Amino acid sequence: MPAKAKGARRASPPSPASSVEWYPLRFREIFRKKLWGGSGLSKLLRKKCPARTGESWELGQLGRDESVACTGPFKGWPLSKILEHHRRELLGEEHYMKFHDRFPLLVKFLSIEERLSLQVHPSDDFAQRYEAGASWKMEAWYILHAPKEARVVRGVLPGTTLAEFRQHLSAGTIDQCLNVMEVEPGDVVFIPPGTIHTAYGGLVVLEVQQASDATYRLTDWGRRDFNGRLRQLGVDKAMGVMDFYSMGVSKFRPTRIPEYSYHRKLLIKCEKFAMEAIELTGKKRIPERSDPERFLILTVVRGKGRFCFGPRKRQSVPFGMGETFLIPARLGEYDIAPQGVGEIVCTYIT
Repeated sequence: MPAKAKGARRASPPSPASSVEWYPLRFREIFRKKLWGGSGLSKLLRKKCPARTGESWELGQLGRDESVACTGPFKGWPLSKILEHHRRELLGEEHYMKFHDRFPLLVKFLSIEERLSLQVHPSDDFAQRYEAGASWKMEAWYILHAPKEARVVRGVLPGTTLAEFRQHLSAGTIDQCLNVMEVEPGDVVFIPPGTIHTAYGGLVVLEVQQASDATYRLTDWGRRDFNGRLRQLGVDKAMGVMDFYSMGVSKFRPTRIPEYSYHRKLLIKCEKFAMEAIELTGKKRIPERSDPERFLILTVVRGKGRFCFGPRKRQSVPFGMGETFLIPARLGEYDIAPQGVGEIVCTYIT
């Protein structure tokens, strides 16, 4: 079993993979202050974050930012270090060679008080050609909290031409041709590359995305950053990657998965990842088993309880609302033991 470490740089050398006693790994949040951020993460999810926190990175590895384990034997280990020494056991037989030493997904909570910039993410081909090998960015939002005034913008109104879009963008009247949607808790908004989008009004969402920060802003509503400077736009690149005439389904409602004896819903399944919701009822345990082929990510959006694992499931790790856990492919059998009603979102690579 790996020794405990006080920090990422002082982590002890790993033990052989065969001696590691795997457990549900939780990581320290990375809070990011945003112009559009609010207080939703502290109010709804009880996170101890600064004012105007727009993002809480729960699990991921992007640029200089990466998750660091905060519990158990791997405490203090950055995600890259765990992957370096235990990639196969963590990611699974299907994925450990494909993703090498980088984690493929970024899971985070968003608190969207003011408007996000009107933005679009590039396709894989465009990103690799023009962004020094960066990957494309496919993402999905699971709506957790939505006041009456909250809205999500996805695409443009039917019948809008590209020329009209350009004209409105130049005139500062772009709102007149955007597809504005009301949303409520439980809705899922899918945002593949090329999709124009923004949101506002006090939304709190769980976002799952590919590990990429490739984003082009069409407008930022004349807003200045915390240093008083206008934020950089990428109108020409955005125009080059917009999937203008094919926006797809605007939002999804979860559907029951009948194969399970308990309540489990499919939120979304795309070519890069899938999200399912596990409903927790009372104190009834839910028996699970990790897939040796792949890892799982469990994000608690409501409720609390414990994960029970190990020989005869005598070991346990507590979980609470707003926490995210990485379930290693080698964990084996485990139980989700809730304490009352709740919900856990399960994310995995497709």
